[in-house]
Amino acid sequence: MNAPVPSPSVRVRVDRLSLGARPLFENLRMTLPGGRWTCLLGPSGVGKSTLLRLIAGLDRGRGADIAAEDGEPLAGRVAYMAQRDLLLPWLSARDNVTLGFRLRGGPVDAATRGQADRLLARVGLDGQGDAAPGTLSGGMRQRVALARTLMEDRPVVLMDEPFASLDAITRLRLQDLAADLLTGRTVLLVTHDPLEALRLGHDLRVLSGRPAALGPPLHPPGDPPRQADDRRLLALQADLLARLAEAAS
Repeated sequence: MNAPVPSPSVRVRVDRLSLGARPLFENLRMTLPGGRWTCLLGPSGVGKSTLLRLIAGLDRGRGADIAAEDGEPLAGRVAYMAQRDLLLPWLSARDNVTLGFRLRGGPVDAATRGQADRLLARVGLDGQGDAAPGTLSGGMRQRVALARTLMEDRPVVLMDEPFASLDAITRLRLQDLAADLLTGRTVLLVTHDPLEALRLGHDLRVLSGRPAALGPPLHPPGDPPRQADDRRLLALQADLLARLAEAAS
């Protein structure tokens, strides 16, 4: 990946967004600080993925205003990784990683394919560039999707439970990799894993209620990725679990 370009803060304002007759968001205000990881947690169905898609520009809400605070358009500066891997079954793993280049009509030359192979190797899929998605396990497919997101090399990165399908050791290793390769980017990570959020996030927020509201931020000490056995994190995990239990009640 290239050296990161300046990553903007992103302002999120949602005056009102409803699902049917029920309000999902109302007067929601949030800022993603530039160059930092924000981790968003909360009960299933509270609207975390919807919020992510609003910021990515994939969902439209008439009362939503999403803008970069540097005054430049967000379009073309965002990489988005959904919960599902969304791999195209007729493309190889390598071709899925370079899909964004293909969709934009850019050249997929030897250098681009080599970069894709290096990213596949870094996510633990060395030599799997020619593999069809149907031959890969769920966890391997998720790693291809992560490599595709990293390949986009954008200053703003939105990820929806990117490590959920992985075994514990691979999960820790890829958390470390993502923290390394996305240093200096503006990242919003949706996760259900409190320890994952504490390892990776500069700012942690819990979304709860209907309409959904954001709880006060939690700021773990030190720089990510933090050690999973750090006693300070374990103490904060109890606090975070209490917040999540309250949010789910």
